[in-house]
Amino acid sequence: MGGNVNVLIFGPPGSGKSTHSRRIVERYGLTYISSGDIIRNEIMKGTELGRELERYIARGDLIPDTVVNTLIISRLRRDRRNFIIDGYPRTAEQVLAFENYLYDHGVALDLAMEIFISKEESVRRVAGRRICPKCGEVYHVTYNPPRVPGVCDVCGSRLVQREDDRREIVERRYDLYVSNMAPIIKFYKKHGLYVRIDGHGSISEVWERIRPLLDYIRARESSGQRLSESL
Repeated sequence: MGGNVNVLIFGPPGSGKSTHSRRIVERYGLTYISSGDIIRNEIMKGTELGRELERYIARGDLIPDTVVNTLIISRLRRDRRNFIIDGYPRTAEQVLAFENYLYDHGVALDLAMEIFISKEESVRRVAGRRICPKCGEVYHVTYNPPRVPGVCDVCGSRLVQREDDRREIVERRYDLYVSNMAPIIKFYKKHGLYVRIDGHGSISEVWERIRPLLDYIRARESSGQRLSESL
């Protein structure tokens, strides 16, 4: 991409935002920052903070804003330009901390994109999701299976189902997502940065809804005009 392009990507459980984030990274050369990956890495380290985070996730509760803000902003200090952030901010308090950070460092956000699916579709997708614990590649037993069942195509590791992918946890996470995203969506709509993508259909179908938008933003950014200025 020409110039600096900074993107937020949101979506309820199973929306495919991680999969499409990686496609965006490959096509446009952005740095991928995932709140979920950062949190899971902390858990894998077995630290006191990691054990506390694991208890929140096992209950399906949101992790406190102060903890999430610290983890994400610490990561942002290494990559302040050309990023795509997956799954953050998720509360009004996180938006405030994030926007203050951007303002203090002279960083502009170009797009807040939500990939939206229904609750029924969310549960259906997540129940069949499998994750590579080593490289983070995401699969689905029906929609995006690996070449060898249960084995990662990229690194050959054995795939796993996350504890928080159980049906009852997914339903609770979906409801929390919808309720907490309402003020965030309103905020980014007001600033002309919010775009909602229909996440139903195959990965390729959804990608063809996303790609023209990112191509458009790349062209606008190259000409020095932000998305909010062209809407």
